[in-house]
Amino acid sequence: MIKRFLAAVMLVATALLSGCGYNTLQSTDEQIKAAWAEVVNQYQRRADLIPNLVNTVKGFAAQEQAVLLGVTNARAKVGTIQATPELINDPQAFTRFQQAQGELSSALSRLMVVVERYPELKSDQNFRDLQAQLEGTENRITVARQRYIKAVQEYNVVVRSFPSNLTAMLFSFKEKPQFTVDNEKEISKAPAVDFREPKPAAGSPGSPPSEYTVPATQ
Repeated sequence: MIKRFLAAVMLVATALLSGCGYNTLQSTDEQIKAAWAEVVNQYQRRADLIPNLVNTVKGFAAQEQAVLLGVTNARAKVGTIQATPELINDPQAFTRFQQAQGELSSALSRLMVVVERYPELKSDQNFRDLQAQLEGTENRITVARQRYIKAVQEYNVVVRSFPSNLTAMLFSFKEKPQFTVDNEKEISKAPAVDFREPKPAAGSPGSPPSEYTVPATQ
């Protein structure tokens, strides 16, 4: 009799929890964890590319010490933050992670501006390969961030909505921190380098006539 009573209680409790959003909270929380793991994976992929990238640029532009050091220091700062699954439950730690990654993105952008001054570097095959890998990684970071943002939005809606918000309070489900949208497009944009040969200046030997040459008046 006791076993039957306990079984009945469990069935009722399961039905109540399901109706109050408990299962939805669990499933959306797991989606966030999976999305976060992919974000961390892609950011780590980018960090792993940086030492070779810096060394390659240094071989052609050793005098750009300030920019190279900026990238190296930004990468080191990123490495000091442990991007564990628990981090997404700590808004302050999440903000530090996001700021560190944003600083690294900015440092890489400054490095790519410097690259424009060195045509020999832009034509180096090793650099071109690294640049292609970096662009691909930046694109994957953007996709991973978007998936995380969507997962957090769905979860946070459940946490705030009635009656699932009561279940969330009962079982300590709290809202998750979100990536900010300020400069999202600029931060996540892959640094671009134009690998085309520079066009000869107008008027130089072999240069095509300007499209905007005004015919001489008669």
